[in-house]
Amino acid sequence: MSTLQKIAIFYFVALMIAASINYIPGLTDENGLAFGIFALDLYDDALHVASALWALVAGLMSRNAARMFLILFGAAYLGDGIFGIFTGYGFLDMGIFTNASLGMDLSLGRFLANLPHLALGGFGLYAGLFIERHA
Repeated sequence: MSTLQKIAIFYFVALMIAASINYIPGLTDENGLAFGIFALDLYDDALHVASALWALVAGLMSRNAARMFLILFGAAYLGDGIFGIFTGYGFLDMGIFTNASLGMDLSLGRFLANLPHLALGGFGLYAGLFIERHA
């Protein structure tokens, strides 16, 4: 199994954990915020499960499938995190289409709320573009 395939399998695990956050007692506060920072709803959970299954299939299929997953997933999630910082909502869950923009906010709270997508997306894109380039 290639490094890219192992990374894709890691993404499967990470995304399944993200999808389960709302269902683990103690991880959400009385306002429904995970870790007191961001809210996850059924659309977010569905997005995370669909992305996780895509990661699993790609990771099990081949190195090239894993690379394509990492590039496409990485670009989509990184972009979603950037949109989240600039508007308060992402595009993957259609938030920017159903809510008025909250405007750009460079506060720690807004950054932390978007950090999972920025980190997973950024690393996924990096891995897909630069890890095992010539293998």
